[in-house]
Amino acid sequence: MSYERHHSLMFRLGFGGVSPLENPRAKRWSNRLEWPMLLLALWILVDWYMRADGFGSAFTHQVTDWVIWLGFTTELCLMLYVVDDRKRYLRSNWMSLVIILGGLPALWGAHSFYAGAIRSLRLLVMLGILFKVSRDLRLILARHNLGTTLLVCLLFLFISGFLIAALDPAFDGPLDGIWWAWVTMTTVGYGDIVPSTNEGRLFGSLLILIGICMFSLLTASFSVFFIEKDEGQIAERERQNLNRITRLESRLERIETQLERALNLLEREQSPPRTVESRKEDSSQGD
Repeated sequence: MSYERHHSLMFRLGFGGVSPLENPRAKRWSNRLEWPMLLLALWILVDWYMRADGFGSAFTHQVTDWVIWLGFTTELCLMLYVVDDRKRYLRSNWMSLVIILGGLPALWGAHSFYAGAIRSLRLLVMLGILFKVSRDLRLILARHNLGTTLLVCLLFLFISGFLIAALDPAFDGPLDGIWWAWVTMTTVGYGDIVPSTNEGRLFGSLLILIGICMFSLLTASFSVFFIEKDEGQIAERERQNLNRITRLESRLERIETQLERALNLLEREQSPPRTVESRKEDSSQGD
């Protein structure tokens, strides 16, 4: 999915964020608020689970509603303060406004279907913020086929889980096999489930070797990514330094030219004026 399609989808969902035409200050604040809002969205999921299982008191849930509502309100007010076009920001982030206005009945203690529906809308916030973060994640996974490597590891993990479940009777099903394959490939080795047949042990030995190789590839890919990121920052600083040096050289050349002109003017002013007799002598010598 390209950036244009991604931005169009987020705009329709009401999580368009800051427009690319906005000022740099608004973009900086948008980036700063991404992680706090993501943590707030994750807390919405925790609160949803606590409400569903009956954990916590009514007072705790009321405090949680206030904290979540204040978080959304603070984020929206701050962004409206720093952006240039407030109408454009509200058009692209209308879901935040709906959640803020619709959350008022829940704050007033209206425990009705309406309030529950508004709380459900908050879960869309986590989806929207994860969409924003996923764009940066896709850029990272696209480097050096890192995403492809992770996908191959995941497929091999599931295949190994099904194979060991079929080869060894110590595993009750594919879920036990997948758990064992995950623990084996990561070289953690809890030992809660182990193969009991020679075929299972042989397959486990091969899986250990494959897991070491795969995680070595992942480690190398991550290392190359961070090294290239550092190299890019160093190259950018060097480019900026070269631009400064070039500007300094241009200034020095202009200063040198001005000094030469000033010296020539001084020499002309300090040279003695030529008299009429000397001019006549020069003309007679010429004849």
